[in-house]
Amino acid sequence: MKYKGFEMGKYAIKKEFSPYHRFTPPIRNAKIAGLMGSCMRPPRWIRRDKDVRVNDEVFSGFNGDSVKLMVIRPRGVENMSNFGELPSLVYFHGGGFFFEGANYHYKLAKSYAVKACCKVIFVHYRLSPKHPFPTAVEDCYAALQWTYDNSYRLGIDPGRIAVGGDSAGGALAAAVCLMSRDRGGVKPLFQLLVYPVTDRRMDTASNRLYTDTPMWNSTLSRRMWDAYLVNVNQPECSSVKIAYASPMEADNLADLPDAYVETAEFDCLRDEGIAYADALERAGTAVERYSTEGTMHGFDIAWKAETTQCAVARRIEYMTRQFATRRFV
Repeated sequence: MKYKGFEMGKYAIKKEFSPYHRFTPPIRNAKIAGLMGSCMRPPRWIRRDKDVRVNDEVFSGFNGDSVKLMVIRPRGVENMSNFGELPSLVYFHGGGFFFEGANYHYKLAKSYAVKACCKVIFVHYRLSPKHPFPTAVEDCYAALQWTYDNSYRLGIDPGRIAVGGDSAGGALAAAVCLMSRDRGGVKPLFQLLVYPVTDRRMDTASNRLYTDTPMWNSTLSRRMWDAYLVNVNQPECSSVKIAYASPMEADNLADLPDAYVETAEFDCLRDEGIAYADALERAGTAVERYSTEGTMHGFDIAWKAETTQCAVARRIEYMTRQFATRRFV
């Protein structure tokens, strides 16, 4: 059987994602993956780009340790008096908790900043397995609070601060919303969850089916969880809810920010993303969904693909609409 526009093989992934439809991240050994991930650096182009300005900042993360972030802002808007303070997206990149942001994560951050006219706080949270749970999520929660506390200095509207992330970063964004509610912290305006990790139990149909899909699969997810949660039963984790790693395990999903939830067709995480969207809706959260077809996890890496550009445009439209019409209270 032939499908127009698709690469035929085990999975009907669109040809526009070539050659990434044949790529699998090198995560046979967690320590080696973490070492490789920690060596990744922001691409040089982001600091030279004509459309954005970048400033480096340091904040106090888990256990008071210093953690870095980047403030990415569209050029020129601060000189336009009609804009005033800009909204902000506190962004947590994907990478299985092993890897720093890849080149396409910075392209996403730039697009969000320029096209949604906001400041993107790109958080360099600490990585597994050197820094297992709860370090990354506590770093991300601290970054959200830091953004609010420094909003005046940064030219950010404190009433329009959102969170977002892809893959493992989606888990972090969802968890930060739970933490903010539980701890009485800053309530994000919305949560942007792109093919998110949501459930360590991995008992969905897509997890059972997609054990060898490109870019990511349930075999890799198992290695990810084993490394990230290696200390989950240790004393340092005793006071931290498992839902802050695995949001689907939250006892209560009420009173959380509006959500945008996007999923990919040939992705082991697809069904847990759908299940989390369902659970949020049952708890009273307004959810906007977008299911992409002919896609694998992490398809954003194929930046020029038409499907990628359409998906990014959907996210930006959602962000723009939310920033324009709502403020958290």
